[in-house]
Amino acid sequence: MAENSVSLVVRRTIRAAPARLFEAWTRPELLAKWWGPSDVTCTGAEFDLRPGGRYRIANRMPDGNTLWITGVIEEVSPPERLVYSWSLEPPPDPAGAPERSRVTVQFRARGRATEVIVVHENIPSAAIRDGHEAGWIGCLEGLAVFFGERPD
Repeated sequence: MAENSVSLVVRRTIRAAPARLFEAWTRPELLAKWWGPSDVTCTGAEFDLRPGGRYRIANRMPDGNTLWITGVIEEVSPPERLVYSWSLEPPPDPAGAPERSRVTVQFRARGRATEVIVVHENIPSAAIRDGHEAGWIGCLEGLAVFFGERPD
């Protein structure tokens, strides 16, 4: 991890079994239905769901541009845990170093619900972390709505 990097943790309890949430996170056709904060549309996703496999998620931003989230799957432990690298294409700051961070998603059973915990590490700055935090909160709200909960 870079010396100046920061991390964040976002959590949400959702009324669904861990296996259903893991599947919604890893099957492109399901992920496209809930991914992203409310002002972002997922226009496509690809997953090679195995250690060393690559993934890509297309996000159409409010300004109409598409930003790709890409990376490599590091760990697949259904239905409890998924770990992958995280990069943006095109990079937000073409003059700067590209962000190469890591995301760990945990699915912990809590009775009839599941606590979804997103840990995003090795983020280059507090400002970028704050943007990711807002994005992850929006993603988890979208996932909860996908499973029938009312929006916050």
